[in-house]
Amino acid sequence: MIKFTKMEGLGNDYVYIDCTKQDIENKQDLAKFVSDRHFGIGSDGLILIKNSSLADFKMQMFNSDGTEAEMCGNGIRCVGKFVYDKGLTDKTNLKIETLAGIKILQLNIENNKVKTVKVDMGEPILESKLIPAQNGKIFTSKENINFYKVNINVNEKLNELTCVSMGNPHAIEFMDDIKNLEIEKYGPIIEKDDHFPNKINVEFIEIVNENNIKMRVWERGSGETLACGTGACASVVASVLNGYINRNVTVELLGGNLEIEWNKQDNHIYMTGPAKTVFEGELNI
Repeated sequence: MIKFTKMEGLGNDYVYIDCTKQDIENKQDLAKFVSDRHFGIGSDGLILIKNSSLADFKMQMFNSDGTEAEMCGNGIRCVGKFVYDKGLTDKTNLKIETLAGIKILQLNIENNKVKTVKVDMGEPILESKLIPAQNGKIFTSKENINFYKVNINVNEKLNELTCVSMGNPHAIEFMDDIKNLEIEKYGPIIEKDDHFPNKINVEFIEIVNENNIKMRVWERGSGETLACGTGACASVVASVLNGYINRNVTVELLGGNLEIEWNKQDNHIYMTGPAKTVFEGELNI
């Protein structure tokens, strides 16, 4: 029997398992099983919470197709809520080890429970080799920052994509009326395009004004999800670089809103949003 907790951040839902006193075998197969919305629990993936020699805890995450991913912005907020609400720590400032580096969390407590979490997501990565992305062109922003774009023809439509990594790779396209976008016609093709050696997460962005953007996301290994924290951060970076918005904005996703700040002084991106527990149970496997 394995105890689990179903949690979500803006509808980006994962199954969480405390692995600080146990180990899980066949993690990839378990991720595919629990993610299945018909025969499993139903989620965008699996997140394991482990001990760390480098930070307070370690987060290991798997997409719904069983592939391991570097980081999840919505997921890491829920990790903070998990460890605090369950008494694994009494700290309200935490360091969490991920494959994308150590992230710093500030927990906002309400009635002895975590309500929202502010995450220092670190600096965006804009160099093509590190994203990774290839066969594109370098552009320069008004603030004299170099960034990378690729052009991809998808279903007879030219897609201009700004590439950003937040420890995991993202490609951002700007357009009007994302509500009516047939995302399944574009997302999976861009995700697996040869421009992206490790595949890529794809964000479709509609600029509302200089302080607000709308976003839909096709996540690598999961398909369309209701929210993506790293994707929201990457999209704000791309929007700033292209001269569309300010550095402190609200990102409207299908599952709700995130507050994102790209701080000019330290070049770090700060994400603030909710984390919620849905239900708990046991896996009889």
